Amino acid sequence: MSDNTLNNTSAHLPEHGVLDENGREILLQVRNVDITFGKGDNAVRAVKNASFDIYKGETFSLVGESGSGKTTIGRAVIRVNPCAAGEILYKGVRISGKIPRSLDREVIRNIQMVFQDPASSLNERATVDYIISEGLYNFHLYENEADRVAKVEKMIEEVGLLPEHLTRYPHEFSGGQRQRIGLARAMVMEPELVIADEPISALDVSIRAQVLNLLEQFQQERGVSYLFIAHDLSIVRFISDRIAVIYKGDIVEIAETDELFNFPLHPYTHSLMSAVPIPDSRLEKNKVLYTYDPSIHDYSTDKPELVNIGHDHWVYGNKKEIEEYKALREKNEPIKSVTILSPEEMAKREEEERQKRLSAADATLTGSNEILDRPIHDTGSVWLTIFSFILPIFGLIAAAVFKSKNYIRNYKKCRKGALVCLILLAVIVILYLIFLGIAHL
Repeated sequence: MSDNTLNNTSAHLPEHGVLDENGREILLQVRNVDITFGKGDNAVRAVKNASFDIYKGETFSLVGESGSGKTTIGRAVIRVNPCAAGEILYKGVRISGKIPRSLDREVIRNIQMVFQDPASSLNERATVDYIISEGLYNFHLYENEADRVAKVEKMIEEVGLLPEHLTRYPHEFSGGQRQRIGLARAMVMEPELVIADEPISALDVSIRAQVLNLLEQFQQERGVSYLFIAHDLSIVRFISDRIAVIYKGDIVEIAETDELFNFPLHPYTHSLMSAVPIPDSRLEKNKVLYTYDPSIHDYSTDKPELVNIGHDHWVYGNKKEIEEYKALREKNEPIKSVTILSPEEMAKREEEERQKRLSAADATLTGSNEILDRPIHDTGSVWLTIFSFILPIFGLIAAAVFKSKNYIRNYKKCRKGALVCLILLAVIVILYLIFLGIAHL
């Protein structure tokens, strides 16, 4: 992550961004960004000290489970979510916080977003023609009406739809077609950066490949860069140049795709990779699922940070963990992220788990023998309470009998009625004695 920046208070975007030490043009820089929702004691720190760069023409993927802060960062880039700390720079110019109106318009023009839900992200009352043309209208990116129509028709055909679809409304299309409309709306602006927020998670498997192919086609033809947000490593592996893994607001690992899959150093990255399904059902059945446990880290005194351990591989950890990650990486031996047990090992593992379940069931049954052994007529009827209240002596006798026969509910009802009656009689006697003493005075 380069520290080179231009004048980050400019009112306009330059033609080119800053270059890193390797001569690559940096399009977007996220620097130590914190994003917080709420105030005071109710404040939630959704993103913590996030930092990464996106180079021109690359696909940078942000991967993590639901609620990890992926979409929050994407919305911060398009200036929807404000940054509580840190800054976001585009071509070396700060675009987070308060910026001039002219710069804000340029940011909107150059950074577009494709949303996760293709249904809710489109205006149901507008035709497809207007939805795609809205950006063209706002920024007047056409010479005349004929030019606007030509641009819209060309874009609708590029995403695999037909010109006659322009007069229809979003509800008349399938999920995959609506996502194509959302993609056309973004790409007609000819942006340099597109934030794709899980654009295929709501689509059928067959449609996902078509949308991914469209994204790749636009990148090849127009040199567009992507911030691709996803939760599935099996998808981003085939479309990403670099991948960042985020866990509960902390970016825990950043590396090139092959580097990350060959050397997954952080335990959370390991757990995500182990969760990727294997096409072979026999291997999938024998796979050991690794579960990430945050308690394995001791950050009480030695605080963690995101560190470059070499090979442009960034890992989040304290000094002790970073040294371990470096030593592991310097061995240059690919790290096995998935463990497949042999049939014998799997049978042994299943037998051990079965024994554990039986032991747990035995413990449960042992602890509940008293309940299981109770007679079927141990109903705990309220009439037993009334009977014991009227005749407390007989109620206590009945309670003793019920207890000896393990009629626990009946025993409790009889005891309750008798005790209430005896307590009430005791209160009456005490009050009578008090009044009697007062009368003698």
